[in-house]
Amino acid sequence: MALLDILTYPDPFLALPATPVEKVDDSIRKLIDDMAETMFAAPGIGLAAPQVRCGKQVIVYAEPKEDRKTPFDVLINPVIVFSSGQINSEKEGCLSVPELNANVRRAESIVVTGLDRRGKSLKIETDGLLSIILQHETDHLHGVLFIDRISALKRGFYKKRVQKRIKNEKKA
Repeated sequence: MALLDILTYPDPFLALPATPVEKVDDSIRKLIDDMAETMFAAPGIGLAAPQVRCGKQVIVYAEPKEDRKTPFDVLINPVIVFSSGQINSEKEGCLSVPELNANVRRAESIVVTGLDRRGKSLKIETDGLLSIILQHETDHLHGVLFIDRISALKRGFYKKRVQKRIKNEKKA
């Protein structure tokens, strides 16, 4: 396994939509394992392939809970087929948008379909934190960052802060 570099805003790759995985093979499973190692090292609870400069529809996640059967879960080619209700995720953050946490309006419950690491179909019906994680990571596969879902004012402040940091780094 290998640690991968996590792209950060405003890297333009993060705005590109990912393509579906056509065949779940050893190269995809290696990507999954590398992504999981990277996610845990960051540390984070979710990571989408575009965040590590891979344009495939793959996400890894690890909802923090005591009764976990595996260290992390995988969803390939996820599609949210149903959503209902609305909640505000509290202080949502992102490994690709460092130093920002914000409340984001999300669906309260979702049904998502996709494939597991063996290429077998699966269906997840969930709410709460797992619903938020899956919506957040699926957004990445469509080129959407969580800052695209917050107020224009908060997004503007963050963009200015990032631009200032980039300008200062170029001077140094």
